[in-house]
Amino acid sequence: MARITQVSVEHYENFPVASVLCPPAIRPAVAAIYHFARTADDIADEGDAPAVQRLAELGAYRADLDAALAGRAATARWRLVFEPLAAQARQFRLPAQLLHDLLDAFEQDVRNPPYPDRRALLDYCGRSANPIGRLLLHLYGLRDAHSLQQADAICSALQLINFWQDLSVDGPRGRCYVPIEDQQRYAVTAGELARCDDSPLSRALVAALCDWARTLMTQGAPLTLRVPGRAGWELRLVVQGGLRILEKIAAMDHATLRQRPKLQALDVPLLLWRALRMSGDIR
Repeated sequence: MARITQVSVEHYENFPVASVLCPPAIRPAVAAIYHFARTADDIADEGDAPAVQRLAELGAYRADLDAALAGRAATARWRLVFEPLAAQARQFRLPAQLLHDLLDAFEQDVRNPPYPDRRALLDYCGRSANPIGRLLLHLYGLRDAHSLQQADAICSALQLINFWQDLSVDGPRGRCYVPIEDQQRYAVTAGELARCDDSPLSRALVAALCDWARTLMTQGAPLTLRVPGRAGWELRLVVQGGLRILEKIAAMDHATLRQRPKLQALDVPLLLWRALRMSGDIR
């Protein structure tokens, strides 16, 4: 889930991992959080294990998290994950609930429930994506309510963009994050999404979902101007990367049921230029 901000293409699509812009003082903590989340994501989503086995392993993983945060030794299986995480959690007083929220989201992914409406999907984003932003803000020393709200908007937007970018990948895997109310509004069925049936109606649906993601990103973007130093520049690039994906989706007439757009090396100069020119208002 590395690109301009060292984003993992296959796993944490929108999670900056100790990039060159990440302040050196917090880079070990960012890396520890990433490896914690990446490993849990692999348990939940990789291989052919049945759901019951994945949930049991995530339960064991959670027990190791509890042990590490309590200063007890984790099991040998994930020692390389939890020893660094425990050290960074002690040093930075990482909020344990945010780490548990991520595990809650991975367990929800294993169960693969439908999402009746946008509120339900945002509730999932509140545990799958927003904890990452809040943990990073905690490391940066920004903990006021306004900053947290804007970080949530950015992270939820990035998660949604990843969903609409990945429709051609998720459908054949039996995953659907498109809210049922949106499916009904545009007369697109879950079966059509699973089969990746591209149509004018499905493209109108994707366009509306992308507008939703852009609105959230616009709400959160001013935070990038308040995060200090190199971390602020990294966040600007993350925001611009998400917006660029939305541009690419629009350029293909929202046909992401047919093809997955992605960032390329040629996008890097444009993202850098846009990050340099960012103001509190993005259009």
